[in-house]
Amino acid sequence: MELVLNRADYLQVGVTSQKTMKLLPASKHKATQKVVIGDHDGVVMCFGMKKGEAVAVFKTLPGQKIARLELGGVLNTPQERIFIAAGSEIRGFTKRGKQFLSFETNLTESIKAMHISGSDLFLSASYIYNHYCDCKDQHYYLCGDKINDVICLPVERLPRIVPILACQDRMLRVLQVAVICIFIILHILDGNGTKTISIFLNNLSHIFFFKGILCIDSFDIVGDGVKDLLVGRDDGMVEVYSFDNAKEPLLRFDQVRFIKDYMCLLFGFPSLPHLCIFSCRSELEHLQYKVLQERENYQQCSQLSKAKSVVPSFSINDKFTLNKDDASYTLILEVQTAIDNVLIQVSKISAFLSNDNFLLATYRCQANTTRLELKIRSIEGQYGTLQAYVTPRIQPKTCQVRQYHIKPLSLHQRTHSIDHDRPMNTLTLTGQFSFAEIHSWVVFCLPEVPEKPPVKCVTLYFQNTFLDTQLESIYRKGEGVFKSDNISTISILKDVLSKEATKRKINLNITYEINEVSVKHTLKLIHPKLEYQLLLAKKVQLIDALKELQVHEGNTDFLIPEYRSILEEADHLQEEYKKQPAHLERLYGMITDLFIDKFKFKGTNVKSKVPLLLEILDSYDQNALIAFFDAA
Repeated sequence: MELVLNRADYLQVGVTSQKTMKLLPASKHKATQKVVIGDHDGVVMCFGMKKGEAVAVFKTLPGQKIARLELGGVLNTPQERIFIAAGSEIRGFTKRGKQFLSFETNLTESIKAMHISGSDLFLSASYIYNHYCDCKDQHYYLCGDKINDVICLPVERLPRIVPILACQDRMLRVLQVAVICIFIILHILDGNGTKTISIFLNNLSHIFFFKGILCIDSFDIVGDGVKDLLVGRDDGMVEVYSFDNAKEPLLRFDQVRFIKDYMCLLFGFPSLPHLCIFSCRSELEHLQYKVLQERENYQQCSQLSKAKSVVPSFSINDKFTLNKDDASYTLILEVQTAIDNVLIQVSKISAFLSNDNFLLATYRCQANTTRLELKIRSIEGQYGTLQAYVTPRIQPKTCQVRQYHIKPLSLHQRTHSIDHDRPMNTLTLTGQFSFAEIHSWVVFCLPEVPEKPPVKCVTLYFQNTFLDTQLESIYRKGEGVFKSDNISTISILKDVLSKEATKRKINLNITYEINEVSVKHTLKLIHPKLEYQLLLAKKVQLIDALKELQVHEGNTDFLIPEYRSILEEADHLQEEYKKQPAHLERLYGMITDLFIDKFKFKGTNVKSKVPLLLEILDSYDQNALIAFFDAA
């Protein structure tokens, strides 16, 4: 059965955070459900649909920014009471808009996540989880990493309360585990927007991961008695999945990218779009007239000699994340209004600890562009700050700046285990430094490390998303031990940590143990990537010449099968090559760094031999390359 849906816009509200919109349960059978939403202006609004138009049920006065909205009520009854989290306060409203609860939690940080189950309230700030029952504090938990979301297993099915925390380090922390096995649906979000959809407590064979998810819910949208999965992605895509006797979710519907719900537009997908065409046209004409009026009023006010021009404010939703698939960073910028231009500035920290402009680029956007997505490839060892100057199409002209740190080991990502059988190189630091100081150095060097040190002795594991090499970091007060199967990783850490200690006037005792076998090991990890890129580059270079031969001869029968295959796959090869610009140069650079770093630890400068190394790479042979490393 094909699922046909069409988009219809209902109304516009203020900027919203994730999980601040809910669908109230229907009061009667087949009755239209109402929608409740909370925004950054502190306004809670509930509306329903009547004759294809949105009709407000209630709307509260502005207040503190609403970070979360959840529904609750007595267990085993319709969950129709509305709870919002604003700052450190929890407020409750009936479905008619009457406030019945105002609870000040006295948390030192603003509430980031909330879950309601009967009389139990589960809250989390950045690092602290709290459980309240009837507004009385029951217990708390100090997490070692940032908490992104919290949920509790259904208490009516379990003998005890089982809260689950979704944390920045990709860990689901179950604070108490029930003995029985039960199937549940979780809506848990980690730091990269990945949802864990289904879980068995004692059998983790049915877990589905979706990347880049902002919101998710289940509803029988097809009407076949089986709930479907509704997914809203961070790139504005809406998808519907079904479980038609399949182990994996089956995509039934997707809608092309558009403005997301936190960009203030509420929309839906009615199955009969023609019913609301006339009302949409009249509403559009009314909005256009209202915009013209407000624009004229603003221009008149700004022209008055005594009037002071007010700088307009606008909200930006931004994200700077590392993509494991291609080891690149994605910068996403979204603005409420159309973007005029974005200036990108990258300041690289040089060896003299000064800032130099490494990159300066301006992107001018087409009309009505509200979302800009950029791909950025970083080189480990080169670090600094990326600044994005965002200028929207509003008058008077105004600009906002966003900053993102590019770390020395920017391509590394946290993992929970490593292969201890690999040949490892070891860097050991000792000195008169505190635990907080060495933790701050690790935070400076590596991504996904919590700002607050969790315990007095830390063991962290990382994996390089490009080469699949690994790093083990163990540190405490006065000592730090770093192990990696890549000499270049150890070299970067040695240089950066030495500079950071020098800036704080701390003397470090640095020792290292280099495993020669690790060099050959790293080259073997690079080999399949390098071989693929070299072959791809050669094929792309042949395409134009082969096409000329094809035109001249009229057919490809005279070509050998390998060349015919290149012509048949020409579009795919060129597209693949275009996706990975400078990929080959990137691999050459890593091999060159590996060569220089190997001999740097021996006290030998081999930069004069780099041209010979590049010649060997141009006529690449794995054995010849390994022999060159051994003989140099």
